Amino acid sequence: MWPSWINTLSWWQWSVLALVPPAIIILYFLKLKRRPVEVPSTYLWMRSIEDLHVNSIWQRLRRNVLLWLQLLFLFLAMLALLRPGWQGEALSGDRLIFLVDNSASMRAGDVDPTRLEEAKRLVQESIDAMRGGDVAMIISFSDTARVEQTFTDNRRLLERAVAGIKPTNRPTSLIEALKVASGLANPGRSAYDIRDTQVAEALPATIYIFSDGRFENVTGFSLGNLTPVYVPVGKESASNVGILNFSIRRDEARENRLQAFAQLENLGAKPLSVTADLFLDGRLVNTGKADLDPGAGQPMVFDLGAIPAGTLKLEVQVDDDLTVDNQAWAVINPPREARVLLITPGNDSLAIALTAGSGARAAKVTLESPSFLDSKQYAKAAEEGQFDLIIYDRCRPKTMPQANTFFLGALPPEGEWKAEPKVDVPAIIDTDPSHPLMHWVNMGDVLLLEGTPLAVPPGGTVLIDSNAGPMMVIAPRDAFEDVVSGFLLVEEGEKGLEGRTTWFARQSFPVFMLNLIGYLGGGTAGQGKELALRPGQSFALDVAASADQVAILSPGGKRLEPRQVGPGRFLFTDTGELGVYEAQASGKQLTQFAVNLFDATESSVEPRKTFDVGPVEVKGRTGWEAVRRELWWWLVWVGLAVLLIEWYIYTRRVYL
Repeated sequence: MWPSWINTLSWWQWSVLALVPPAIIILYFLKLKRRPVEVPSTYLWMRSIEDLHVNSIWQRLRRNVLLWLQLLFLFLAMLALLRPGWQGEALSGDRLIFLVDNSASMRAGDVDPTRLEEAKRLVQESIDAMRGGDVAMIISFSDTARVEQTFTDNRRLLERAVAGIKPTNRPTSLIEALKVASGLANPGRSAYDIRDTQVAEALPATIYIFSDGRFENVTGFSLGNLTPVYVPVGKESASNVGILNFSIRRDEARENRLQAFAQLENLGAKPLSVTADLFLDGRLVNTGKADLDPGAGQPMVFDLGAIPAGTLKLEVQVDDDLTVDNQAWAVINPPREARVLLITPGNDSLAIALTAGSGARAAKVTLESPSFLDSKQYAKAAEEGQFDLIIYDRCRPKTMPQANTFFLGALPPEGEWKAEPKVDVPAIIDTDPSHPLMHWVNMGDVLLLEGTPLAVPPGGTVLIDSNAGPMMVIAPRDAFEDVVSGFLLVEEGEKGLEGRTTWFARQSFPVFMLNLIGYLGGGTAGQGKELALRPGQSFALDVAASADQVAILSPGGKRLEPRQVGPGRFLFTDTGELGVYEAQASGKQLTQFAVNLFDATESSVEPRKTFDVGPVEVKGRTGWEAVRRELWWWLVWVGLAVLLIEWYIYTRRVYL
């Protein structure tokens, strides 16, 4: 890039300055330049005669190095007054926070070798661009945030922290990383994390977010003294086919036979042909093929026959940029009855769906009225986790039980559950077919007379959406999950129970209830919620009180110990590796469970251009802040060096 110039003097000042070089030269002509040297007399006469022949201007100039040094210094001074420089780029701010996304989508190989490695390279360049006095910190994030290096101006420590960031299989949530950074820049915030450093006064900082943007917009968060800068990583032309769901259920027509259900989607930018291979205990048992256009999905159903137990693996053969979602696992454990408690003031449609047909074979259902919530029997059952699933119809407990829950017409008493005002005749516009609760559940012909839109808690998923807002949401709670419906099936009216929806009269309702038993109750061929997890989700294990040496074997064969949270109850949270885990007690296998990605947001590989943090729109940036790089001060240092050389020659009587 060519240099630019800034004139710092007026025309008459330059005219005066231009007279200085000729004046220096004239002074050298007027000054007598003789050196005292003792020589023989004959040599003296010879030198005198030579002076008469060589007394010329150019000869004099060539013999006076001091003159050339003075002229060089003057030239450098005049050049510095022009303030030469060039247009460059620099980081904005002197307190920098680098957020590096290491979630599953950053494993994509559309940039060589992966997006994560490219993000780390960009951070290394940013560290090199730091100015003297700048301090920075490094935070890696997926659905959790980790401080890799606290604030420091030591570039070696920062570079080492960046190099140590490892990829994960977890989903992405920017809010956790912002909370950690906020504790460092905004005073008066409560501690979001034990690693947060709280400050007494505002310390503004610039956050550089190196990510592909595969996370939800951040709501309910104020940036305060944080200035966000988003650096997108990845190519818009990236391609990917992902497995968004893989589960097992019994064939509706043949109770003794099983079916495997898979949902494939093309979440990239170009059409792809795929081959899906199904393996049972490592043996190929079935194959399916599909041609998928961008944005298109393809359900696949595989008949398994009568299989008492085993491990299934679905592997997609396709040339795409993200391979972590090309495999999925499911386990077939011996079926057992789910333990379900239904607390309702009266709801025949709900009771029939749970106690008749397939529901009766999949679950042991206990029916109670809302007054049961005040009994000691309920308190003991809720505390000890005697039920797998508790359904609260138009009622709610004082505290949440040690069980999965389904709320109709009420909000859980704990957690960040909120509801909007009731609306009339909300229209269902979308469902989440990839979630196990919504498999084969068609809500297109369902009408709602009224509903209460729900606010989605952190980590929650919208199962049924309407034009007024979410109508059914599921969210995690420690080792459990809670489902909340914003609409009622029935309600007490003047003439008794009155229907508030047509859903219970549709075929999709008993299918949903069977999914509910299988997912939250642990029934239906043993393919329950606790046996199909996503990275980072907790696994709850119940063992006999006499059992010892409780352990979990990871897919890689590593032996891990779960944390005991109660008598005979253990909680395992180290589910970051994809594949099949095995739970053991006293050296014997208890059960198996699978961990899969199953995240459409992570599998969508096109980098986002913008995202929102509260009311602030953060746009992607491909370059840094434009700044002018000054060159004049380098000329000043060179000029000072010239003066020192001239002073040395003059004072030491050095003649060149």
